[in-house]
Amino acid sequence: MTVPHDIAKLSLAPEGVRRIEWAAREMPVLRLIRDRFSREKPLLGIRMTACLHVTTETANLAITLKDGGADLRLCASNPLSTQDDVAAALVNDFGIPVFAICGEDNETYYRHIHQAIEHRPQLTMDDGADVVATLHKDRRDLLDGVVGGTEETTTGVIRLKAMAKDGALGYPIVAINESDTKHLFDNRYGTGQSTIDGIVRATNVLLAGKTFVVAGYGWCGRGLAERARGMGAHVVVTEVDPVRALQAVMDGFRVMPMAEAAPLGDFFVTLTGDVNVIDRAHMEAMKDGAIVANSGHFDAEINLKALASMSEGKRAVRPSVEEYRLLDGRKLFVLGEGRLVNLAAAEGHPAAVMDMSFANQALGAEWIAQNHQKLEKQVYELPREIDEEIARLKLHAMGVSIDYLTEEQQRYLSSWQEGT
Repeated sequence: MTVPHDIAKLSLAPEGVRRIEWAAREMPVLRLIRDRFSREKPLLGIRMTACLHVTTETANLAITLKDGGADLRLCASNPLSTQDDVAAALVNDFGIPVFAICGEDNETYYRHIHQAIEHRPQLTMDDGADVVATLHKDRRDLLDGVVGGTEETTTGVIRLKAMAKDGALGYPIVAINESDTKHLFDNRYGTGQSTIDGIVRATNVLLAGKTFVVAGYGWCGRGLAERARGMGAHVVVTEVDPVRALQAVMDGFRVMPMAEAAPLGDFFVTLTGDVNVIDRAHMEAMKDGAIVANSGHFDAEINLKALASMSEGKRAVRPSVEEYRLLDGRKLFVLGEGRLVNLAAAEGHPAAVMDMSFANQALGAEWIAQNHQKLEKQVYELPREIDEEIARLKLHAMGVSIDYLTEEQQRYLSSWQEGT
């Protein structure tokens, strides 16, 4: 009997299985965790709702959680990121309820979240905090049954910390994004490569010699800036944080306000987690043919309403590329409807980097299931030893060995009596 679901086509499942298996080849850490979970069942009987990008990498996480004993339901964390063949495979071949269709409208997106929480979750797993927000806004009757959750993204962690500060957070959350083996690698190397991949797939425009404006110099922004420079682009960084701006300068990038960068850029990419980072005044100053994209979690970073009001019309000129014809005759091109360009126009992060991110998710779910009775309704980080264990496993899988402290060195580092 097929599990509950709302997906595009079950017939897509065979292709989804093949792609899930391909991704698994690059996810050795998660495979080791899955092997242990299959034996120990640390999540046995726990009802979980996961709101994540439904991709091949996420599929391997979902299978790991199920093998660990979880009663899992999965929905999409972005309307454009679902890989329909993967959703079909999870339902048809792995018996995991999935509620996600690529290109779903806003109403369907939230209906799917409601379907995913209908089995009264005890643990939640978010990528952007939409499940947490839905539970707190619309289904407060379910909050008492939730013992904890995890959050994948910078954007989501910001939202959840704001809730905790206001005393509004209904249960403890583990901020997966704060783990070093997540943000130092997923955000920098994953976002850097996959954002370039999405832009190139969508446009087939040469980056070399172009002016490439990166809005935000957090780990995602610096990863993109490094890779755009590696493709031969002249990179400009815009920032509001003086420390990050200083880092960008010392990393060799030009730094200026967006108002100054707007007339110069051929490409613009936002990665800040904030709203209207590219606003009307900036788009009024952009050159004809400028290409605008977003790689932050939500589609609020580009003021598309203002752009529409400045335009006499728009049309799709390529898959994931919309041409806005401005009233003054210029044309601006928006990629992926202003949503996450690496998922809207490409396949998201490479599996090798998601291996560490989803290892954090799996171990975070296990940790919070074991420790929730000692936790308050706050945002927590995973213990450092879990972070280090994931790094050790990844190094081992890559065939890399490192040094270990001798007993003498450990004594020296833990002693205050020995000085110069």
